[in-house]
Amino acid sequence: MLYFQLVIMAGTVMLAYYFEYTDTFSVHVQGFFCYDTTYTKPYLGPEDSSAVPPVLLYAVVAGLPTLLITITETVLFLVQYTSKEFDRSEKTVATGDCCYLNPLVRRTFRFLGVYTFGLFTVDIFVNAGQVVTGNLAPYFLTVCKPNYTALGCQQALRYISHQEACTGNQDDILRARKTFPSKEAALSVYAALYLAMYVTCTVQAKGTRLAKPVLSLGLMCLAFLTGLNRVAEYRNHWSDVIAGFIIGTAIATFLVVCVVHNFKGKLLLSEESPAEQRPNTAMLNMGRVESPLEKYIASQNHIAFAEVT
Repeated sequence: MLYFQLVIMAGTVMLAYYFEYTDTFSVHVQGFFCYDTTYTKPYLGPEDSSAVPPVLLYAVVAGLPTLLITITETVLFLVQYTSKEFDRSEKTVATGDCCYLNPLVRRTFRFLGVYTFGLFTVDIFVNAGQVVTGNLAPYFLTVCKPNYTALGCQQALRYISHQEACTGNQDDILRARKTFPSKEAALSVYAALYLAMYVTCTVQAKGTRLAKPVLSLGLMCLAFLTGLNRVAEYRNHWSDVIAGFIIGTAIATFLVVCVVHNFKGKLLLSEESPAEQRPNTAMLNMGRVESPLEKYIASQNHIAFAEVT
């Protein structure tokens, strides 16, 4: 099963790579109406000039969960390590058929592995939606720079559907055709919700009754502000951001509830492994063979009981 999961993970990464960095999947060319004010918002420059640039977003989305989950799992493990339960438990757990891992390493890799898988899944869902819909950004006509005279746009209701209508920079035009759903909104809310549920379900220490909600709501607030920034900078429509929020929330909830089961699982193993417990259970279920001496004693007890009655 370990090798099978690695194959699935590799396939997910490759599919995300093809969506992100190759032209294997062509973007749908959506038309527009002449002088449509919906797509005439100002273009504030490339994504790197945004208040939340991609470098910062990807660094936070990848680094913060890794750091937080690793530190939390280490602290929880050390708390149990210093308790009496560790002396009665196994120190390692078998993984696959060849190697042994500490329970701390196993849990940390499990939660981070599922989180990483979810990141690539969100990226695939978002890119698939952008390629299929080809929804136009609010600044599309600003970078498209259509020649309205050549297109015959004497009236605003004329619909232009051919790709050659634009005369601007092709990279900017292609980017302006990939806005639905918003990738930044989807990734930010996915990371925030996954971490919020992790902290809520895992940390059970005293004195965290208010600390956990504050941290969780703070993370969700940052994700919400990321989506607001996309609308404020005219890089996405409200519908793009809301769709991104829905995708990120749905994938995070599914992985936490159905895959890692609300982060349940012991940091340390029980006193006996399942392989050692099965023979004992089998011995208890086997039929008991009576010896001749036991049969003789039982018959004498039966005779004595008959004489008394």
